[in-house]
Amino acid sequence: MSDPLTFMMGKYEARIPQDRVYCENHMWAQEGPGGFRIGFTAYSVRLLQDVYFLDWTIDPYTAVKRKQEIGEIESSKAVSTLYPPGEGKVLNFNETLLDDPSAINTDSYGAGWLYNFETLMKFMTADEYVEFLGTKWEETQRVLKGQVNQD
Repeated sequence: MSDPLTFMMGKYEARIPQDRVYCENHMWAQEGPGGFRIGFTAYSVRLLQDVYFLDWTIDPYTAVKRKQEIGEIESSKAVSTLYPPGEGKVLNFNETLLDDPSAINTDSYGAGWLYNFETLMKFMTADEYVEFLGTKWEETQRVLKGQVNQD
């Protein structure tokens, strides 16, 4: 397996494994039997920081569209709405995260996976995702600084 790519978020490294594909909403997808396993990238986990609550607003085997609300996540930074990476069907959820979502913080590419997803959408390669992050990083920093200045 290839070494992960690295995107520098200031002084913090966001590791981007090359054994999966990526979405614009900062989620990874790894193809397996019956669809894709979906989770947060290291980039999104770093922005969220300490995740401590997760809730789904849809049932398993629900057909979804891009930008459709499917759940909510709460972290030390904010409460955020969760959206699927695109059109498809959410098959089932990682139920262990409902009781203890800490695996999102500690193992987002493993035990912290969110749900299984069936889709025909096109994903980005790890290289394309790192390039995408580079085009968004300056804007992200402005947003983060704005949040800090509002506190």
